[in-house]
Amino acid sequence: MPVAGLAAGGPRGRELTAMSAEQRRARADHGHPCFARFYAWAGPLMDRGGLAAHRAELLAGLTGAVIEVGAGSGLSFGHYPAAVTGVVAVEPERRLRSAAVAAAKRARVAVYVVGGVAERLPAADESFDAAVACLVLCTVADARAAVSELARVVRPGGQLRFFEHVAASGPGASRVQKLLDASVWPHMFGGCHLSRDTMTTVGAAGFTVSRLDQVRYPDTRLAPLFIPHIRGVGRRFPSPRKAVTDDGSVDRG
Repeated sequence: MPVAGLAAGGPRGRELTAMSAEQRRARADHGHPCFARFYAWAGPLMDRGGLAAHRAELLAGLTGAVIEVGAGSGLSFGHYPAAVTGVVAVEPERRLRSAAVAAAKRARVAVYVVGGVAERLPAADESFDAAVACLVLCTVADARAAVSELARVVRPGGQLRFFEHVAASGPGASRVQKLLDASVWPHMFGGCHLSRDTMTTVGAAGFTVSRLDQVRYPDTRLAPLFIPHIRGVGRRFPSPRKAVTDDGSVDRG
């Protein structure tokens, strides 16, 4: 796999540990043990409730080397097409990472599970043909830094595939999201935030969105009112933009 600091062609279905000192610092476990236990139980239920179909649609047509951030327990691994030559799956939570290692052994493509955080990926510049973020940009500590990192490790012309819940457009739903974000929601759901403007973040990092679908998930009467979802494809600019600054502007270096 074209990943700096990781053993090339490492054992499938195992955690890769051949990292530099910098990568070991980036790998530091970010534990949400209660949420990890909940997600290990709820994840398969969510897949049976329709999420598996969205995962399959998200990953359809991918080829080459792929990096997936926030891989969780590895529920996406079984949906990667055979044309994918390998997946580096980054997951910071130790319990979920162990489950992902087990899931990697059952995948039809080679999956290499690594510890790390999305804001500082253990990978070289322009190492991947595509990056995948599935219900993870809501939980990272710094979404702008995370998407900028994805732009760094994806080659020019490569793709970002994302499936995320996003900020609601209606004033009532938006108020509900912000109230939940400021109170119980992040504590209950592993740092998740409902009101993030993911599309602005993706564009600021240097991706041009070539496809965007509004997705009804879960397919219930109430949930889409304050948890809208999107599924999209972004293309990386040939000359990637650099880090996004604290005020939301882009530092081109």
